[in-house]
Amino acid sequence: MLLHVTHETRYAYAPAVETAQHLAHLRPLATASQELVSHQLTIDPAPAQRNEVPDLYGNTRAFFALESTHDHLIVTAESVVKTSAPVLSPAVARELPWEAVRERFRFRKDAPFDPASEFVFPSPYVPRHDDFVAYARASFVSERPTFDVAMDLTERMYRDFAYDADSTEINTPAVEALAQRKGVCQDFAHILIACFRAMGLPARYVSGYLLTQPPPGQPRLVGADASHAWVSVYLPGEGEGPESVGDWADFDPTNGRQPGEDYVTLAIGRDYSDVSPMRGVLHGGARHTLHVGVTVQPVGEVVQLPASAAQTQTQSPPSSSSSSPDQESP
Repeated sequence: MLLHVTHETRYAYAPAVETAQHLAHLRPLATASQELVSHQLTIDPAPAQRNEVPDLYGNTRAFFALESTHDHLIVTAESVVKTSAPVLSPAVARELPWEAVRERFRFRKDAPFDPASEFVFPSPYVPRHDDFVAYARASFVSERPTFDVAMDLTERMYRDFAYDADSTEINTPAVEALAQRKGVCQDFAHILIACFRAMGLPARYVSGYLLTQPPPGQPRLVGADASHAWVSVYLPGEGEGPESVGDWADFDPTNGRQPGEDYVTLAIGRDYSDVSPMRGVLHGGARHTLHVGVTVQPVGEVVQLPASAAQTQTQSPPSSSSSSPDQESP
């Protein structure tokens, strides 16, 4: 599937911002099931400094600095991505029980390093808590393969949780979203990750986009989509050590399914804090209004994104110098 993604972020500042530095994760990843055909990042006003470098997890991170006074900022990322349904590596030990996977990631002196082990530990948005263990246990049946555990937990969350964009904020703790059984896809992804890590298994956060289908007979609403988030769970290969080649399988608890060719992967990390679409440090701009518009369209249906289609949010940082991510509701 050939998809065109437009992600537009608009800030209006009052009073004007004097200087600013921003980091953005807006360039889709190249993966085994995803080819980045083209990508363009447009910034207005033009930054004094700009570069793109890979981060620790292989994502492309754009840095740009604005050194003159400005009362607005518009960042538009346009990407064309060729997607296909993800296929697990044949080397994966599909029937390996989850307990055996957990044992592989227990600390052992002089054991070979496995990069997936980094995703076993707590992270800023995914702390340890007994409530995650309590919720996870029903899926972690003795001797059940890890893939089946993840699928069962994904489907349980889809049944048990309600999508409610007004129920949580960007910084709502995952354990609070778990208690109230509602939230947005960012919350659901953090909860699923927390459940896996609480049981000693690696899981990571995936940010991206989902092609949404309009109702029959209705046109596609340009700018009405939002960023999406789901989870990757690590499935090791046969044997142990560096020669054991595993793979990551994706699960979307918001929709109770595995992602397919209608998903676009943007970035991966421990949690949302690693991959927020934009964050910045500002001097000035005590108050700002944020508009975010996302459109995912099959190539051939592409139309321009009108400013009126964007989501709107108003924020008041506590001081004239602030650092925060975009407050999107994935």
